[in-house]
Amino acid sequence: MKKTLVLLCGMLLLGATAAVRADAPDPDVLIKNTVREVLDIVRNDNELRAGNQKKMLELVDAKVLPHFNFEHMTKLAVGKSWRKATAEQKQALMSEFRIMLVRTYTKAFTSYRDQVVEVRPLKLDAAMAEVTVKTSIVKPGSQQPILVDYDMEKMPDGWKVYDLTVEGVSLVTSYRGTFADQIQQVGIDGLIKTLVDKNKSAATNAEQAEKADSK
Repeated sequence: MKKTLVLLCGMLLLGATAAVRADAPDPDVLIKNTVREVLDIVRNDNELRAGNQKKMLELVDAKVLPHFNFEHMTKLAVGKSWRKATAEQKQALMSEFRIMLVRTYTKAFTSYRDQVVEVRPLKLDAAMAEVTVKTSIVKPGSQQPILVDYDMEKMPDGWKVYDLTVEGVSLVTSYRGTFADQIQQVGIDGLIKTLVDKNKSAATNAEQAEKADSK
């Protein structure tokens, strides 16, 4: 379920109360513009559609991830153990969590097949510091859309995503259970090592698959 959740989120994208930058778009407009830009790039680039991993990683890193608040996401995913972590451990957790999501989104965009993303207009009050942007993914030939909600918060440099919910299942909550089990068994450093190992393994597998495809 967790893998499906993150992959579906990847198909779309691709609590501070400070005043948001004046030229920053509203959260629903931001999601819509990001979706349109990224999917247009994928749709019109033969290398991306063919599964060029390096190029896809660069696209996700440049166009999708700047709209995520990884510190808040990682804090929520780690849960109460976050308070016990050192500054170095927190930085390592954020870094590895980010790498993990980059590769997951890359796989998702590689499987893109002309899905249509619909973003519901949002009634935004100027005093709002947190909102939920509701969207849906419509697959060709499918009558049942996939519902995806983006929990977003107002930051000084614009609105940022800090959680996603697909068909009622929260991305952060789904990771929290796994992370909590890992921390209980091997501690925070053990969780970091697990994430590092998984990211290295994923990178190696991606390189091997790309070499195999190029032969």
